[in-house]
Amino acid sequence: MKSDFGRHIDHTLLRPIATTTDIRRLCTEAIEYGMAAVCVFPSYVPMAREILKESRVKIATVIAFPFGVTYTEIKEAEMRTSAARGADEMDFVINIAALKSGDDRAIEQEMEYLTSKARTIGVRTKFIIETAYLTDDEKVRVCKVANRVKPDFMKTSTGYGPSGATVEDVRMMRSSLLPEIQIKAAGGIRSYAEALQLLQAGASRLGTSSGIKIIEEASKL
Repeated sequence: MKSDFGRHIDHTLLRPIATTTDIRRLCTEAIEYGMAAVCVFPSYVPMAREILKESRVKIATVIAFPFGVTYTEIKEAEMRTSAARGADEMDFVINIAALKSGDDRAIEQEMEYLTSKARTIGVRTKFIIETAYLTDDEKVRVCKVANRVKPDFMKTSTGYGPSGATVEDVRMMRSSLLPEIQIKAAGGIRSYAEALQLLQAGASRLGTSSGIKIIEEASKL
């Protein structure tokens, strides 16, 4: 795990003031450190595609970020446009307000619709549930929705909520989700020790802006 730790990491840059220079650096670092993907805003997907076209690094982008409270058709349009410009993976924010309101049916209908459309165009799906806003009951309920839909990943956090990924939340999600649904832990992961704990708890992908620090720490052990 240590020698190729980058394969677990989505090298992430979702700061609103990130520049094109920052994005170029992110992509070249992802290649150098053997990371799974970069995660960038949709408008940076074409640049990332150009830089990464000869590499195995995937391009993830965020949809309806960071609150998820828009129309399903808008989420689909963001996905299709991003895919057409080179994105491989879509990190959708669920409609957090709908879940908090108890409207699990709306969550399921949207997740089913977007997952189905994503499969027709060959992109992977990750649904961000923003665990810091949810009760344990809500976390379990949304995992049950996911079990019926079977997206590729469920993701803990946007990085813009009150807190990010926790070992406890990842364990709860892993125990509630079907084995084939992977977990992406994101938000506040800044050290190899934290990263390793999250992987051991059941995550398979980590969204972090501290990927280089984590990989370098891993290589020293």
